[in-house]
Amino acid sequence: MADEGDILTNLDNQNPGANGADTQPTAAIITQYVKDLSVENPNAPAVYQWKEQPKIDVQFNIGSEAQTDEVHEVTLKINVSASAAEGTAYLIELSYCGLVGIRNVPDEQAHAFLFAEAPRILFPFARRIVADAVRDAGFAPLMVDPIDFNGLYVQQLQQRRQQEGAEGAAPPVEGNT
Repeated sequence: MADEGDILTNLDNQNPGANGADTQPTAAIITQYVKDLSVENPNAPAVYQWKEQPKIDVQFNIGSEAQTDEVHEVTLKINVSASAAEGTAYLIELSYCGLVGIRNVPDEQAHAFLFAEAPRILFPFARRIVADAVRDAGFAPLMVDPIDFNGLYVQQLQQRRQQEGAEGAAPPVEGNT
């Protein structure tokens, strides 16, 4: 903002809409929350006597569902399973969501925000919940490695373009990547 005497002006909004209409592009996280969390420790207490380190498998999925024209629920699902020769040590399933407000943003950019940027913002919070859940189940906290959501988004787009080129027609757009 610039100070012109006693008047403050927003230099970013050089061409405001008629009658003060809100025409500026906006995208932001409104709130975030745990939608579903499941922690299973099926072989307790025997699991605490196992000598072998469990093998960890981490899977994730991203989904988006429109709540209104300007609000979307983005869901970051993380599934963690730890197993050894003796059986399953633990299972963690987390659906961590964020309500995302998007206004005056072109569809292509809104899609990128919902499936790349919003999950990137939500991930550190979901990662902490997973670490705490594993610790609370009696194991060493699991620190899930950072995920390059933007890189994965670009990779998914390239794969879809290759499929479209091979099939000759665009497949229907899905709500998950």
